[in-house]
Amino acid sequence: MAAPKVAVVGAGVIGLSTALCITEACPSCSVSVLSDQFSPNTTSDVAAGMLIPHTYPGTPIHVQKQWFKETFTYLFAISNSAEAPEAGIHLVSGWQVFKNPPKEETPFWSDVVLGFRPMSEAELQKFPRHQFGQAFTTLKCDCPSYLLWLEKRLKATGVQMHTRKVEDLWDLHSEYNVVVNCAGIGAHQLVGDQELFPIRGQVLEVHAPWVKNFIRDGDGFTYVYPGIQRVTLGGTREKDIWSLSPDPGTTKDIFDRCCSLEPSLQKAQDVMVKVGLRPSRPSVRLQREVFSQGGLKLAVVHNYGHGAGGFSVHRGTAKEAARLVGECIAALQGSSSRAKL
Repeated sequence: MAAPKVAVVGAGVIGLSTALCITEACPSCSVSVLSDQFSPNTTSDVAAGMLIPHTYPGTPIHVQKQWFKETFTYLFAISNSAEAPEAGIHLVSGWQVFKNPPKEETPFWSDVVLGFRPMSEAELQKFPRHQFGQAFTTLKCDCPSYLLWLEKRLKATGVQMHTRKVEDLWDLHSEYNVVVNCAGIGAHQLVGDQELFPIRGQVLEVHAPWVKNFIRDGDGFTYVYPGIQRVTLGGTREKDIWSLSPDPGTTKDIFDRCCSLEPSLQKAQDVMVKVGLRPSRPSVRLQREVFSQGGLKLAVVHNYGHGAGGFSVHRGTAKEAARLVGECIAALQGSSSRAKL
């Protein structure tokens, strides 16, 4: 068959990374990214981009750890290269603090991040309301920069970018051999996934260049994440709320909570508010499917439902999705050669 044509639907961090992994795994493919929104208007543009995994109850821990490790290794290499400033990736050290010691004092990802250890008594004095903490160094992506860097890499390999709203994956069957669904929360409507639901996240970005260390409350609700230009303050986790309008009361609540962790933030300037809908489900949907209609078939690969943990595992799940695309193409080539016989 001619060069297989692959469409990736969605241009957030999952869609762009998946497209890049497909070009790496299958250089003969012709790849297009289709999305009604590109950066800076994607959910990924709102994300804080910290590599601290969130647990998916429906996915085995060893699989989650593998995804995280592949992502960390990939971004760590970029952070140590001349590409780092443009890609918006840098190392950041800090603390995760708990009011009560967690059930697992050593999380599954502790040996992937750098220098993981329990906090000392002296360090804990900075957080008088917390009894226990963990110190480590991880990576942070400044998401809009990273998305633009991914787009640039894709265009350099010949990937086409099309602004297009896909209402039905089947509509693509006459143009593409394989369709990859990276639609995020859009998959709720696109494929009618009833397990997928939004978790609304509101964050603030402030100018506070003196804040160098991240601080994360162990409950995951309150965090201070310093980026290259600005500091991200968060956040919220509002299940099944679809509103993208910033809430002033929530803004004040986030600011007050973050100031309780880092009092110097009272002097922060130039507060910007961002809202995004995390595409959440019990497990990431990462699987092949065949759509069929009137004797015609369309190979589909799903890669969505990463919730609040997309950045932490994006490269690992993109590599797996690219492998599934390779299986689809092999099956198509096998059936076309059988047809010739």
